Amino acid sequence: MKTVTVHLNSIDKVKSFMRAINEYDNDFDLVSGHYSVDAKSIMGVFALDLSRPVQLNIHSRSHGDQIAQALDAYIC
Repeated sequence: MKTVTVHLNSIDKVKSFMRAINEYDNDFDLVSGHYSVDAKSIMGVFALDLSRPVQLNIHSRSHGDQIAQALDAYIC
């Protein structure tokens, strides 16, 4: 698992982020404080406080770094 910090501070950014991660078969979690949601769930993402950066957990044994590079536009 690889963890990075992302900032999804606009609706357009959330939409493009969702398109980007849905290209992968991996599981992704967004964590904000005590809350953790499936990053591929639009309802879950909007349930978080997106005014602050959140942690993205990329569940991949061998491609975590490559996926993180592909998501570089969202990483703080």
